[in-house]
Amino acid sequence: MAEKKINPGVKLALEYGPIIAFFVGYVLLRDRSFSVGGTEYSGFVAVTAMFIPILAIATLLQWRLTGHLSKMQIATLALVVVFGGLSIWFNDERFFKMKPTIIYLLFAGLLGFGLMRGQSYLEAVMDQAMPLERAGWMILTKRLALFFLALAVANEAIWRTMSTDTWVSFKTFGLPISIFAFFMAQSGLFAKYGVSEEEKEG
Repeated sequence: MAEKKINPGVKLALEYGPIIAFFVGYVLLRDRSFSVGGTEYSGFVAVTAMFIPILAIATLLQWRLTGHLSKMQIATLALVVVFGGLSIWFNDERFFKMKPTIIYLLFAGLLGFGLMRGQSYLEAVMDQAMPLERAGWMILTKRLALFFLALAVANEAIWRTMSTDTWVSFKTFGLPISIFAFFMAQSGLFAKYGVSEEEKEG
């Protein structure tokens, strides 16, 4: 089924609203603790518990409005539920901090596996958004796989060696800005290997 078009502002709010909500919640609650059933939970773990249903609702709304979810969105939601749930269950924020590492290693591994088979799995999910020649897709896939590996390493380095405040800022702003900068840096590749609508239809 073809994806339905929705207002770009609504789509942006559904995709980034939960992340901003996590950041705001953390800023407000980071110095507080909460007692539930005789167990003390930090503000970070409390915000994680709120983030999971917010992300799930936003993802469900996007599916209802567009009739489509990318494999990346589904995998992200699943890993948030698993690692966020582990952080809450064991009262240990480290599980949730590991989540971006696992996500980016998973994506890098999938893209790398496709490259080993001579295929671009990226093309299969993004062809409609960015029509490219096959050579362009292979180059972009290789670059993106390496970029995801770099993000995984960066996430591990930051959460293990820096403060939680720094990690939350990195997750909220650093990761999205890095991804945006990566695709902006591929403008030369898009110009060289881009396929026009006329060429695609012809």
